Parts: sequence; structure tokens; C-alpha cells
Amino acid sequence: EDEGELYVGCAGGTNANAVFSFHENPAPKGHKGFKLALVGLKGGHSGMDINMGRGNANKLLFRFIKYAVANLGARLSSVDGGSLRNAIPREAFAVVTIPADQTQNFLDAVDDFLEIYRSELSNVEPDLNLTADETTIPPFVMEEVVQDDLINAIQACPNGVIRMSTEMQGLVETSLNLAIVKTDNREVKVMALLRSSVDTAKDDLESSLESLFGLAGAEVWFDGHYPGWKPNLESSILKTMQKVYREKWNRTPEIKAIHAGLECGILGNVYPNWDMISCGPTIRYPHSPDEKVNIESVGLFWQFLTATLSEV
Repeated sequence: EDEGELYVGCAGGTNANAVFSFHENPAPKGHKGFKLALVGLKGGHSGMDINMGRGNANKLLFRFIKYAVANLGARLSSVDGGSLRNAIPREAFAVVTIPADQTQNFLDAVDDFLEIYRSELSNVEPDLNLTADETTIPPFVMEEVVQDDLINAIQACPNGVIRMSTEMQGLVETSLNLAIVKTDNREVKVMALLRSSVDTAKDDLESSLESLFGLAGAEVWFDGHYPGWKPNLESSILKTMQKVYREKWNRTPEIKAIHAGLECGILGNVYPNWDMISCGPTIRYPHSPDEKVNIESVGLFWQFLTATLSEV
């Protein structure tokens, strides 16, 4: 994602899916309805930005919901967190009910947790906000046993960097992004994206999630598998592109691997004898509303690409 960098490897990935089915119970008498909103996070690409220490809206919101359920008698009606499997969730919302006599304690707890979150994430999430607005009482809440299993599973689910590479300094080897938690009719659907440049490590992480969500009573399955791309530093096209870049710009391009899926991983799995490099112009904040490309770098990349093609 930067002009002047040549990528020779990438991580593979898998989608983890868990579905909690629940019965609808009437909202408890004497309760008020509130809509919770955890917003203002930076989000970002779940591979490129997973090592930035940014907040995950799903994890933060459920951390508060667990407190509200355990200490204030809250009941969960619905949740809507995250939108894309490969994006760190920037926002999460939930509708809960609270005993009327706990209203002030609930609102005080919202303020307390906001202060906690801002203190913990002040350097990376300056715009983080947690609010609770009174709303109409929802027609139902989740049955309590499923509610509690869901909350505990989300709270226990690993998230972020699981292991750093021991081969390439600064490269994430294995990670997990708890991307989506969303109510759909009488189900809560959870989706996470697992990434690793080591297939066996990815398999182990899959097994851990299967155990976690299975113990919580969810239906669990995995799909969308795509392979990683093992670096080949003896690649002939790599040597050619290094030579062309040095001759054209009088500097050596950086050689890197990325903790994200690249088309080369998929192509290389089908055509293992292909010699490949992944490169392009400079882009920033992929998979977010702030995504953009550096226009000048597009021209530089085009010149480099056409010069390379003339050599092969």
C-alpha cells in the first residue's frame, strides 16, 4: 500500500461464524428502554491496522453490557455492531432495558465506563464516545440464559494480535478481528476474521473459537478460507523489479510481507509455479470512510510498472 514497496508474501484467512438462537421474552415490567451507542472509533483494515491497538466497538460495548446486566439488572433486546468482516468495527449499538429505579445508576455507569475507555485508549481513540439515550421500551428481550451466554462469549473472545512473526520483524503472524455482532430476527450472528501466515496457527485459532462459542451454545462454522503466500526471496521477477527500481529512482525498494490477504495468495494456490510480486501506489485507511490514494504515487507506479514490463 506504499509506492516503493514490493510485497513477497501475505497472510491467509478464514471467516468464523457463530449463531445464537433465542426465544423472545416480554420486556420486564417496571423497566425503561435505552439505546446504547459506542461510536467515534477509527476502525481500519483488520490486517494492516490490527497492530495499532485501536478499540473494537463490539468488545467495548459488551464489556459495559456485561457490567450493566450483572450489577444493574439490565436485559438485552438487540445489538448491531460492525459492518464488514475485514474492518475493525468503528461503531456498535444495542437496545437494553433497565429497572426504572436503576436509571441514574445506569447513566452514571455509562459516564464511568466512558472515562475508563478514554483513559485506556486516549492515545489511539481520541474521539471515542459512549452514550445512552432513553427510547421506547422494546417489545421483547432475549431469554436470559442465551443473553448471558452471548455476553460471556463476546467478553471472552480473543481479539487483536495473537502472535507476532519470529521471521520478519514487526510483522503480525496471527490475529483475530471480532468484526460483527448483529441481531437478526431471533438470532444473534457473530462473525470474526482470522488471519495467519502460518496455516497450522490459523487452524489452532479456529479450534479455540469453535470451543469457546460451542461451549456458549452457539452453532459454529468456518468459511471463506483463502491461502497465504509464502515469500520467495530468490524470485527472478523480484530481482528484475529491484534492478529496474534502482535504475529509475536511484534507490532500493523495500521488500515486505503483509498481514492481509492479497490476490497473489489465491492465484499462487492455483498456479504454484507462478512468480509474483504485489505492489501499487500509496493508499491510506483502506476499508474505511477515510480511504484515499496519493495521486502523485499513481504516476510513479505506472512508470515503474511499464519499465518492468519492458524488461520481461
